[in-house]
Amino acid sequence: MTPSSDDALLPLEAVRPAQSSKDTKGAPVPAPENPVARVVVDSPLPHLDRPFDYLVPGTMHETAEPGVRVRVRFAGKLVDGFLLERVPESEHEGRLTPLERVVSPERVLTPEIAGLARAVADRYAGTLTDVLRLAVPPRHAKAESEPRKTDPPADSQDQDTSERPPPAPSRSAWDDYPTGSSFLDALRDGRAPRAVWSALPGARGWAGAVAEAVRATLDGGRGAVVVVPDGKDVALADAEFGRLLGPGTHVALTADLGPAERYRRWLRVLRGEVRAVVGTRAAMFAPVAELGLVAIWDDGDDLHAERLAPYPHAREVLGLRAHRTGAGLLIGGYARTAEATQLVASGWARPIVAARTTIRTLAPRVRPAGEDAELAKDQAARQARLPSIAWRALRLGLESGPVLVQVPRRGYLPALACQHCRAPARCVLPPTRTAPRPPEPAHPHTEPGARTGVPPAGHAQIALGTPEHDLPAAGLPDAGLPGGLGPACHGPLALRGGHAAPYCRWCGRVDAGWRCPSCGSPRLRAVVTGARRTAEELGRAFPSVPVRTSGRDGVLATVPATRALVVATPGAEPVPEGGYAAAVLLDGWALLGRADLRAAEETVRRWMNAAALLRPAAELVVLGDAALPAVQALLRWDPITHAERELGDRAELGFPPAVRMATLTGAASAVRQMLDEVRLPPDAQVLGPVPVDESGQERAMIRVRRAGGAALAAALKGASGVRAARKTPDVVRVSVDPLDLI
Repeated sequence: MTPSSDDALLPLEAVRPAQSSKDTKGAPVPAPENPVARVVVDSPLPHLDRPFDYLVPGTMHETAEPGVRVRVRFAGKLVDGFLLERVPESEHEGRLTPLERVVSPERVLTPEIAGLARAVADRYAGTLTDVLRLAVPPRHAKAESEPRKTDPPADSQDQDTSERPPPAPSRSAWDDYPTGSSFLDALRDGRAPRAVWSALPGARGWAGAVAEAVRATLDGGRGAVVVVPDGKDVALADAEFGRLLGPGTHVALTADLGPAERYRRWLRVLRGEVRAVVGTRAAMFAPVAELGLVAIWDDGDDLHAERLAPYPHAREVLGLRAHRTGAGLLIGGYARTAEATQLVASGWARPIVAARTTIRTLAPRVRPAGEDAELAKDQAARQARLPSIAWRALRLGLESGPVLVQVPRRGYLPALACQHCRAPARCVLPPTRTAPRPPEPAHPHTEPGARTGVPPAGHAQIALGTPEHDLPAAGLPDAGLPGGLGPACHGPLALRGGHAAPYCRWCGRVDAGWRCPSCGSPRLRAVVTGARRTAEELGRAFPSVPVRTSGRDGVLATVPATRALVVATPGAEPVPEGGYAAAVLLDGWALLGRADLRAAEETVRRWMNAAALLRPAAELVVLGDAALPAVQALLRWDPITHAERELGDRAELGFPPAVRMATLTGAASAVRQMLDEVRLPPDAQVLGPVPVDESGQERAMIRVRRAGGAALAAALKGASGVRAARKTPDVVRVSVDPLDLI
C-alpha cells in the first residue's frame, strides 16, 4: 500500500505481504504487466478516503481487471474493495500486500461511474466508499452467472420484427412548446442541450414527452437515464417507454424489485444490452454507455434526496454527470424549483415553456375559497373547512366522473387540543408505566355530523366547517397521574378512528382517561383533520358515492373514470382515466404555515401536481387566500414567476441556491469542538449552533458564496477525517445543501 502519514494508524499486518503464491524467496510472483493495483477499500473513515496500492499476483493477471470486485487484507482484516486501475509501479518503497482474490470477473465499476462517484463525494464532503455503495448494487451471484442475452445478427432473415421500434407518432408532445422540436433535434444530432422544462398539465403527458426525448437520444446512437420520484411514476414512464421505444430497449430500476431482479436488470445496462434506464433516485448512477441524455422529473420532490451519507440529491448528481460526459440534461416538472431557476438565470440551461394560449386551454379553472363574491354569499365560508363553493364543485364534478380531494395530513385526527382552554393535548402517562388498553367506549369520540351538518344528540359537532372541531369526553374513568411514577411523556395525542381512545404519537400508549393538566377538562377538540377522517365525513355526505383513499397506508396508482370521491395526501394522488372532473385542495394553511424554507415552493409544487391531473377547464377549488403568492401562481398557472421571486428572496436573505450552505448536527460539545478546529474559507459565516431537540443535539449552519462551495466541502471533510483519526466517540453529521435548513 502507498505510505502516508495515515499508515501509522494501521496495524503492521496491514502492510505485510501475504504468505501465499510465493517464489523461492518468499515473495509473491507479480503479474507480468502492470503488477500494481490501486484499490478503494470498503472503509467509511474519511481519513482513509484514497486508493491503496496492492500487488497483483501472476495467478490473477487475467481476472484482476479495472472495475472488478476484490478482497484485500486491510488493517488485519479481509475487506471488500473495487480495483480502480493497474499501473506499472507504486510510489511505495516497501513490499506491497497482494490481492487476496478477485470476487468476480464482472467489471461492475466503469471508469465513468468511478469518476462521477469521486466528484459526488467531493461535492458533498463524503467518502468515495459511501457513494459507491449507492452507485453499485450488491452482488447477486446467481443473477451474475446467468447466460447473457445475445442479439440475432442484423442481416438475419428470421429476426423478430416485434422488437423493432414502433413508428414515431404523427404528432409529438413537444409540438406544444416553441422550442420543443429543436430540443429533440439536438438530441438526435448528438449534441448536449440543457433545458428546464415547465410541463403542461395533463395526467400522462409528461411521461410521453420524456419517452420521446429518450427515443430521439437513442436514434442519435446514445443512451439515456431518467430519474423519477417514486414507483408510481416509474410504472407510468415504463409503460410509455414500452409503447414508444419497443420491447427490450429499456429497463426500469426500483428498490422494490428485490436484490436478484434489480441486479439482473442493472447487469443488462452494464453489459450494453439496453441503453435506456428509468427508475428512482438510485438509477442516477446507472452505468449507461455513451450517455446522451440525463433527465429528472419533478426535481422538487424530497424523494430525490438520498437518505444515506453523503446525502446527494439526484438533480445535482445528474447535473454533474451531464457536465462530465457532455450529455444533455432535462429538468422537468409542472412547478419549478429555485435550483432549476438558478440554472436558467446563470445561462447554463434554457427554458422550455409553452405559449400562454396553450396553457390557458389545458389548465383547470382555479377558484380560491376566499373570493369576495363567495364571502358575500356565504359569510360562514371564512371559517368553514369545506365552504359551499367546494361542496358545489364536488357535487357537480361527481355528475361526470371522479373528483379529487387533497388533504395535507394523513391519519384520522393527528392533533388534538383541550376543548375548554385550547391547550395542546399531551400524553400525561409516565414513560416508565405501561398503560393497559381500555375497552372501546360506548359512544364514539368522533361521531361525524349528519349530512345536513347537524351533529347527533349528545355529541359535539365534528363537521368540515372549521379547522378546529370539538370532541366529546372519553366517557371513561379518569386515570389520573399517580404520584411517584416519574415525569410524563408529553407526546402529542391523536385518534386512530371515530370509536378509538386517544393515543400518544410518541410512546404509542392509549390514554383513555385523559384530563387537561391546565384546566382539568376531559373534553377534546380536533386541531388537524387527517385524510381518513375527511374520507369518512365525505362518505356520509355523499352516501351513494364510493370513496377511495390513497396515502401512506396504501397508494393507488390509477382510478377508473367512474364517479367516485378520491381522498389522497400530497404525492399519492392516483392517475385517473381521462382526468378528474373536479378537485378540492383542503387546508392550504397547513402547507403554507410549515416552518420550512421551502414551504411556499413545496406548496405550489404539490398543488400543481394535483391540478395537472384534472381535465382541461375542470373546476379546482383551493382553500387559501387569493392574495398569497402561492395561490396566485396556481390561479395564473405561472410557477416560473413564483420561482423567480423565491430565488430573489433567498439571494437577499443568503439561503441556497444563491449560496452554498452546510449543516453540522450532533452533540453540543462535538459540534462546538468541530467548529473550533475546522479551517473554513475566509468568507464563511457560521450561524449557531442552536438546539435541535430536547436530547441535547445541536446544529450549526455554515454558508459561503457559491464559488466557495468546493473549499467548504473540503474543509469539512478534513475536519471529519481528523475526528475519525482521533476516534472521537461523538459523531457529527455533515450535510451539504440539505433540504431541511429550517
